[in-house]
Amino acid sequence: MIVLHPEPRAESVSNAADCTARTADAVPGRRLVYLLSYFPGISHTFLLNEVRELRKLGFGVEVASINPPDRPRSTMPEVEVEETDKTFYVKSTAATRALLIAAKTLLRRPDVFARGLKAALKLGHCDPYATLYALFYFAEALILGDWMRSGGRRHLHIHFCGPVASVGLLASIAWGFPYSLTVHGPDEFYDVEKFYLRQKIERAKFILCISDFCRSQLMRIAAPEHWDKMHVVRLGIDPHVFFPVAREREPKEALEVLCVGRLVASKGQLILLRACDLMLSRGYSFQLRLVGAGPDGKHLEAFAAQRGLPVIFEGARNHEETRQLLGRADVFALASFAEGVPVALMEAMAMEIPCVSTSIAGIPELIRDGLEGLLVPPSSVEALASALQRLFDDPLLRRSLGVAGSKRVFEQYNLPQNVCSLARVFDQYLPDRV
Repeated sequence: MIVLHPEPRAESVSNAADCTARTADAVPGRRLVYLLSYFPGISHTFLLNEVRELRKLGFGVEVASINPPDRPRSTMPEVEVEETDKTFYVKSTAATRALLIAAKTLLRRPDVFARGLKAALKLGHCDPYATLYALFYFAEALILGDWMRSGGRRHLHIHFCGPVASVGLLASIAWGFPYSLTVHGPDEFYDVEKFYLRQKIERAKFILCISDFCRSQLMRIAAPEHWDKMHVVRLGIDPHVFFPVAREREPKEALEVLCVGRLVASKGQLILLRACDLMLSRGYSFQLRLVGAGPDGKHLEAFAAQRGLPVIFEGARNHEETRQLLGRADVFALASFAEGVPVALMEAMAMEIPCVSTSIAGIPELIRDGLEGLLVPPSSVEALASALQRLFDDPLLRRSLGVAGSKRVFEQYNLPQNVCSLARVFDQYLPDRV
C-alpha cells in the first residue's frame, strides 16, 4: 500500500501560526490536573493525544485516573507506558494508606471531611444503594484531594460525567478547589438524577461540550445563568496519523466494510448485521469486519453464524492496528443508537473512507447527509442496507464522499487546531499560576 502524505491546506497554516503564537505567549507554570476514569485506555487514545498537545502549548498537565489502565503494561506502546508511569491512580492507593488519609483529614481538616461527607450523603438521597456508592466516591475524593493539596495542584479538569465526575464533584466540595468538565454524553442526558448532572453543572467553573447537541442538552436541564460557561470545543484526530492512503484502482469483487466500536447495544451492531443479511439476500458480495469487544459479542457471533454472514470479529485492537484495518476498508459503517460524536467516524473520514452512520446526537454535525457521508434513521435495517447498497453500486459516490469527509475532518475536527481552541478556554478561566 502506498502512503500519500497530504499537502497542508492554507487554513491549516494559518491555524498553525495561531497555535505557535499562543505557545510563545503561554504563561509558564500554568498547571491543571486531568481526572479520568481510566488512563491510558485502548478506546480513549484521543484523551492521551489531548493531554500531550496541551503540554506542547505550555500547560503543565498532570493526570489522575480513578482506575488503572484497561490492559497489561506489556501490550502498551512506549508512549502509553511513559504516561502510565506519570499518572496518579486513585484506586491503587493501599487500604492502609486510604484509611490514614481519611483519619488525617478528619483530625487535621475536619471542615474538609465534614463538607465532603455531607455532600456525599446528600447525593445518596436517603437511598441505601446510592448512599453506599456516594460514600465510596467520598473515600476516593479524599485520596484525590490529599494528592492535589500535597503537590500544590489547584484546578481539576474532568472528562465524562459518570462516576469519575462524581468523585471530582465531592473532591471540589470537600477541598474547595475549582473544577471544570468536558461533557460527551449521551448516558448522563438520559438519567439526569442518577448522574447528578445538575449538581455537576452548577458546581463547575466552566464546561466544554463536544458538540452543539451536547450543549443543548445541558441547557435543557440547567438554569440560564449557567449557559454562558458552556463552550463548544470539538474533539479531533491527528492528521499526521490518519490521512488518505492509496487504494486499489481495480474493481473489487467483494468490498470490505469496517465497523469500530465496543460490542454493546448502543452501537447498533445487530442492526448492521441484519442489514448485511438483507444485502446478502439481494446478491451483494462483501466482507464485514467488526473491531471491538464487549458484552454483546457472543450474541452477535451467534447471529452471524446462524445466518452465514461473511463477518470477521477482530476483537479489541490498539490504535495502530485499527489504523491498518482502516487502510484496507472500502466503507465504514456505524449504526449507533446513542453517541456523543464518535472519534472512530472521524478517523475513517480522515482516511477518505465513505461512511454510513445514523442521524443522532452530534453525528449530523460531523457528517452532513449526502455531502460528507450518508446518514440513516437509527434502528432502520432497510435504510441502512439501502445506504450501503448505494455505496456499493456507485464507486464515484464512494470517492466523492470520501474526499469531502476527509476535508470536513481536516477543517473542523483537527486535533492540533481544536486543542488550540481548548487552550484559549483554559486561558480565559485559569489564573496565571494554578
